[in-house]
Amino acid sequence: MKQYQYEVIVVGAGHAGCEAALAAARMGAKTLLITSNIDNVALMPCNPSIGGPGKGHVAREIDALGGEMAKNTDKATIHIRMLNTSKGPAMWALRAQIDKRLYTQEMIHTLQIQKNLDLKQEMVTKLIVHDYQVEGVIVKSGLEFSSPTVILTNGTFLNGLIYIGETIYSAGRAGELASIGLTESLKELGLKIGRLNTCTPPRIDRRTVDFPKMKEQKSADIPLSFSFENKGKMYKDFSVFMTRTNQKTHQIIQDNIHRVPLSNGTIQSAAIRYCPSVEDKIIRFPEKESHQIFLEPEGYNTEEIYLQGFFTSLPADVQQEALHTIEGLENCKIMRYGYAIEYDIIYPNQLKYSLETKAIKGLFLAGQVNGTSGYEEAAEQGLLAGINAVQLTRGNEPLILDRSEAYIAVEIDDLVTKSVTEPYRLRTGLAEYRLLLRQDNADLRLIPYGYKMGLISKQRYKKFLKKKILVEKEKERLKEVIVQATQKVNELLIKLDTTPLSEATTLATLLTRPEVTYNQTVSIDPNRPELPAEVTEQVEIQIKYAGYIKRQEIQVKKFKKLENYKIPKDIDYFNLHGISHEGKEKFSEVRPISLGQAKRIPGITPSDIAALMINIEKIKRTKT
Repeated sequence: MKQYQYEVIVVGAGHAGCEAALAAARMGAKTLLITSNIDNVALMPCNPSIGGPGKGHVAREIDALGGEMAKNTDKATIHIRMLNTSKGPAMWALRAQIDKRLYTQEMIHTLQIQKNLDLKQEMVTKLIVHDYQVEGVIVKSGLEFSSPTVILTNGTFLNGLIYIGETIYSAGRAGELASIGLTESLKELGLKIGRLNTCTPPRIDRRTVDFPKMKEQKSADIPLSFSFENKGKMYKDFSVFMTRTNQKTHQIIQDNIHRVPLSNGTIQSAAIRYCPSVEDKIIRFPEKESHQIFLEPEGYNTEEIYLQGFFTSLPADVQQEALHTIEGLENCKIMRYGYAIEYDIIYPNQLKYSLETKAIKGLFLAGQVNGTSGYEEAAEQGLLAGINAVQLTRGNEPLILDRSEAYIAVEIDDLVTKSVTEPYRLRTGLAEYRLLLRQDNADLRLIPYGYKMGLISKQRYKKFLKKKILVEKEKERLKEVIVQATQKVNELLIKLDTTPLSEATTLATLLTRPEVTYNQTVSIDPNRPELPAEVTEQVEIQIKYAGYIKRQEIQVKKFKKLENYKIPKDIDYFNLHGISHEGKEKFSEVRPISLGQAKRIPGITPSDIAALMINIEKIKRTKT
């Protein structure tokens, strides 16, 4: 049996690579993390923030599975808010502004002190593969490192090109070398390669901004944190400010649109629709008189301000001219110009749900190399890839979640089943069961999985079980508490702008009213136990939305039925009858593992699914 130096090798130390390496090492696997620059581990080359709709949900799911992103975020937060609080809890989302340098420093330290983990500054140029099994990597210096599993998390580095107007140069991101040679190694292995692009905005000098002209967004006035293990904090040192573009801004951009590589055909690859460049907004939405821009601080020891909403590949001179037309930015000075970056990706429908490639055993892919965008989307893939690489080396089944269990699963299912035609961005609208996949209950959904994988400590698991029991006990107690239609009760209800009682009811029933909260009813509930806020939050949400939750649980049962209808692994779709030629091609390319996944493949018709079921039943009968 071949002796390997490592059980897992991770290539790239962005958000995907860090989570992959930490997960593997914490599961006891001897792990090597290779990065081109140790000083830039977990760098935030775009926005200095974690969270937001969908993304905040994912950061908390990573925490519940035993990942690092939420904990590291709490160490570096300078401003935090809960978004969408005027909507239902499914839409609530934490978003934190981060001291980006501190975030990197904390992650470097976490990696350096992690048992079973070696961190090395090098550039991987080639994979070592024998008989469709990965066996290690070759680095630029000529050294070889052997391992039965390799996780590629190359981000935007594969043949990366930066564009600022007519200026084009090779880079993995601003100031860093592109990875040259690895794409060719992947092509030789038979993997299909695509190309995508994305943009980042300019950074300006805080001292040149006229903040009084803008709308201020202060940090939350209640303690908040990303990790379920950390106590919430309040932050007062920084604010986010908002301004808007105007017709003068738009005219300058229109007059120079021929110099924009994303618009003049210089860049042929697909850009992201859900985080468009400012020039793309002006072309696509000509009826809009203005677009929002948020000025986000980048940290304590820097004067740089990030211009959220002004993503661009405009020439440098036009960026400055356009910004000077915006209220509050008339005298601003650019410290770093915005740019577009174009890079290679591996089409993700070549992956299994475990994120292992179908073609090469032991080769896993995670992050932007799979065609995604965003730190959180990358980190969650890295975490799952790290877990499943270790599971593979130990001969165990991979950890595979389904769409009813986590946003993580929604993303991976979309990637594996539908592939990508543009950078994939996770949004709440992509989750069919989002009322069940709230950011507040990520721990209740996923800690058991993290514990099973050895990434959640016994102490944390016991704390989780205690919380679960307290939530259920309090829900049951509230169903037994009778509230009489007394003057005191009805005065409270009138004060809360809700209908007075005409007869007795339970406190649980009263809490289903949208105007009534758990904390507001303490005066009519004299025997209420003292409970942690995280428990009472769950109690209130679960009672108030019980009807909607039950409805989604019924939908999940139907979904699970199709997910549990498994398709034989060795099935030859071209030998099946009644399926369209396009259907056979798509089934053969994706190789769905269940009828549920088969139904989600783009272009598959109901008649293809019906014919597939008939053929599978015939196969089952011949085997019995």
